[in-house]
Amino acid sequence: MTIYPIETGNFKLDGGAMFGVVPKSIWNKTNPADANNMIDLAARCLLIEDGERLILIDNGLGNKQSEKFFGYYYLWGDHSLDKSLKNAGFHRDDVTDVFLTHLHFDHCGGSIQWNKDRTGYEPAFKNARFWTNKDHWEWATKPNAREKASFLKENLIPMQESGQLHFIDRKESSFLQESELGFGIHFVDGHTDKQMLPHLNYKGKTMVFAADLIPTVGHIPLPYVMGYDTRPLLTLQEKASFLEKAVDNDWLLLFEHDAHNQICSLKRTEKGARLDQLFSYNELFNTQ
Repeated sequence: MTIYPIETGNFKLDGGAMFGVVPKSIWNKTNPADANNMIDLAARCLLIEDGERLILIDNGLGNKQSEKFFGYYYLWGDHSLDKSLKNAGFHRDDVTDVFLTHLHFDHCGGSIQWNKDRTGYEPAFKNARFWTNKDHWEWATKPNAREKASFLKENLIPMQESGQLHFIDRKESSFLQESELGFGIHFVDGHTDKQMLPHLNYKGKTMVFAADLIPTVGHIPLPYVMGYDTRPLLTLQEKASFLEKAVDNDWLLLFEHDAHNQICSLKRTEKGARLDQLFSYNELFNTQ
């Protein structure tokens, strides 16, 4: 197995929304805001080369939305999905599977692109299967008013119409279940219903793609829950259980939204799980 970070592009969101009830005077120490109260975020996805499979976990915002839409998110930097794939030695046509932690636009927007004459949409990965789960698909395609702006039909329906959409079955009884993609999956429901976190075994270490359960290093403490979460009290319970297991078993966390930190280990303190060490993908996997 070879693991690559795929930087699809950076953006900004309101720091208060990203930290919920936590005061700015506290979260600003780990995630400093600009003059507009916006904080730096990444859309760092994950590419797994495993035998004949090339699995992309999430794919960022994409590039098909309007200039007005992207204006809300203050895009910055020069990263892109295609450049990151090329740096890893691949093309999007090489991808065999696209695993989507959940279907908010900043995680799945790159799944679908304009067709050649911009009259409609088509899959951006023509040779890949798109993986979600049935319960989350129902949640996303029949959205509640709170999340409606995050579940965009143009990101979702073309996956179904292409015939490339596949569902992972959830086994309710287990914290971690194995999947047909060769890695374990942990389901969490606080941020959105049936979000899926991949657990990878690499050279004897367990690494968890933390997605929106723990989007940045600054979100490790239990009360640091995003205002975007639909069930914040459930997120608290899920984080507590997850972090306990992570500390006990020396898991590494891979961050999707931390623009300045890629990977960390954890340690137990009097205040609970906290950051121990920071790592880059290049340090751990000898990849850029």
